This record gives sequence, C-alpha cells and structure tokens, in this order.
Amino acid sequence: MKALRIIFMGTPEFAVGILDSILQHNYNVVAVITAPDRPAGRGQKIKFSAVKEFAIQRELPVLQPTNLKDPSFIEQLTSYNANLQIVVAFRMLPEIVWKMPKIGTFNLHASLLPQYRGAAPINWALINGDKKTGVTTFFIDNKIDTGAIILSKSLDIGDNENAGSLHDRLMLLGSAAVVETLDLLGRENINLTIQPQEGDLKTAYKLNKDNTRIDWNQNAVTVHNLIRGLSPYPAAWTKFAEETKEYDVKIYESRISDVILDGKPGDIKTDKKSMLIKTRDAWIEISSIQFPGKKRMEIESFLNGQKLQISTRAY
Repeated sequence: MKALRIIFMGTPEFAVGILDSILQHNYNVVAVITAPDRPAGRGQKIKFSAVKEFAIQRELPVLQPTNLKDPSFIEQLTSYNANLQIVVAFRMLPEIVWKMPKIGTFNLHASLLPQYRGAAPINWALINGDKKTGVTTFFIDNKIDTGAIILSKSLDIGDNENAGSLHDRLMLLGSAAVVETLDLLGRENINLTIQPQEGDLKTAYKLNKDNTRIDWNQNAVTVHNLIRGLSPYPAAWTKFAEETKEYDVKIYESRISDVILDGKPGDIKTDKKSMLIKTRDAWIEISSIQFPGKKRMEIESFLNGQKLQISTRAY
C-alpha cells in the first residue's frame, strides 16, 4: 500500500462528515484548508466554518488563505509534503495548487457526473424531479467538475424527499465513496473514466433570488419540486400581495392537493388549519411557512396567530 499524506479542503457541514470518515479509517490528514472566518448574524460575530470547528476539535492544522495563489500560502502548503489533496465543497483551485501533490487532487461531487456540474447539484436534482442521484470522485483539472472520474455511487430519491434529507444521505454515501477512493489510490488500482463534454447534460446553477422564486403559473409538480428542492435552505419564496402592501414569504413544505376548486394561479384559500395556493393545474397545500421577521412555522400555528386578508394573492 502506498502511504498517503492528505491535505483536506472543505468548508460546510457536508465536508465535515467526509473528513470525519477519513479520520475514522485512520488515514493521515496532515492539514486542513478552509474558508476564512466571517462575521455572521445580527451581531456580526466572527463565525468559523464547520470544517474549521471540527478540525480544531481533532487538533488538525488549519490554513485559511484568502488568496490561493499567495506565495506565502503556496510555501506553507508545500511544507506539508502531501502527496494527495481531497476537495469537498470548497472553491475552484488554481493550477499551482491542484497540480502540487504527486498523486493528484480529487474532488467529491454530489451528483452522478457529468450531470449537474456546478454549485448546487443536490438542489437541482430535486428541482428537476430526478428519481436517482449519487456522488462522484474525480481528479480535478482546469475546468469545473470535468476531470477524469475515479468512481461513482448512486441512490434513489424519495418522492417527497427534500434537500435536507438528501444532503444527509449523500454525505454518508460520499463518505463511503471517498474511503473507497483512498483505498484504490493506496493500492494504485484505479481505472479512470473520461467524462463526455457534450450531450444532454444538466447544470447545477448557483442558486439566486430569481431561480428560487415560485412561479404559480407553472404546474403543481414543478412548484412542489422547487419547494422540496430548496428546503430547508435557501427555501423557495414568493410574494404575498394584499390591497395595500406586499411581502416576501418563504415556503418550506408542500404537497399536491387532490381538492377540486375553481381558481387562478396565485389564488390563496385558507381555513383554521390549512392553506392552499393555486398553480396552473392544481392546488398546492402549504405545510410550513415563514413570514418576514418571523420564525419558520407549521401552517396551523401560523393561521392561529395571523389572519390573511381575503384579497391576498401569491405571485
């Protein structure tokens, strides 16, 4: 077996599960690279990344470069004499960094590449109503998520699964994929698969205010998939308009109702326990919602404390 000296690069909670699994399998992680500390919340207190917090607990050296090409960072990185780098939910690396280790730098991506290259693969698989997804390990090259594939693992997506539960299941699957990849690299027993660069490929676009907004003129399946694909973060949103004001509302949970009522897209119907909003072809029942300045609430609790005007519409 080839001895592996690993530098791990990652930032969010998803990466923590992978790093933990690497350590549990007794691989030698010599340093961790993560995002710089940032102010967060109303008090703008300095917040560590999830990976930094975990690395400190495990007494691992932590580097937090602002510039990945900075000569002092490159010198420090070189000093660890790593022969392998692992990237999980980090940022694009310059060539001087990803080419540094002798074995190479591999990335874990939360999709079955070449599908869903990009920033938000978990969300877009759900938004598009896919029935299957997975994880892929691949060697990084000079483009985004295009390098030679080491291995892939797949799983089925539940009919009403949301991004939170799929994230957690893919983190476990990703942990297994990374450990298996390390075993293959240690035994120098890999067969790479070159990714196709053309064809019917879906993209995991970065999420923004525009592509997370609900369009009630779409069909109910499309709206429901958007809601579950963005829950619990960043959450699908819509505007509620009353006679004199309008406000942004986040919607976290929904189901397609079988109720038959007349209505136009964006119409809202409520009683003491439920809220329905009309799409192009059916009504969506809202289960969990958040109004400006309020916490996320189950719909029955919300309706017990606040009454919508009869004229309120979603758009």
